[in-house]
Amino acid sequence: MQLVMKGLPAIPWKPFAVASAILAGVAAGLGFYAFDYGEGLSYFSKDPRACANCHIMNDEYDSWQKGGHHQAAACADCHLPHDFVPKYLAKADNGFWHSKGFTFMDFHEPIQIKPRNAGILQDSCIRCHGDFVHELVAGSRTVGENSLQCVHCHRGVGHGARN
Repeated sequence: MQLVMKGLPAIPWKPFAVASAILAGVAAGLGFYAFDYGEGLSYFSKDPRACANCHIMNDEYDSWQKGGHHQAAACADCHLPHDFVPKYLAKADNGFWHSKGFTFMDFHEPIQIKPRNAGILQDSCIRCHGDFVHELVAGSRTVGENSLQCVHCHRGVGHGARN
């Protein structure tokens, strides 16, 4: 059987199909290998050890274990939305950027939270502590130069003391 497209020479179907199948198989194999090597399934859990799969997060994980929130909150409790769809959208977005950054080693050192994730963190602070804090915090759900963020004063709470 020949594959004929208008204006193009005939392409033998079998070699084209075999080559395409081989390329697809290699791509899928590499993808599955990378997913397994990177412990991809662990990121669907709430286990904080998943956040330390990459050695770059070891300091954050270790300081969280010694920090004040260790008994009350895990990584996902503070760093992800609690609603199902937004949580998995944030996981997918963060997973992409973390994978890219750690693969190509083009991330900022020390690790810095991005503005969108800082907003998620701020919402988490208010969700748990909103009834206990001053009215000043009520308007601090936005991220920006002039907004009040809980981590401005409480920087080391989730991850222990910072130098």
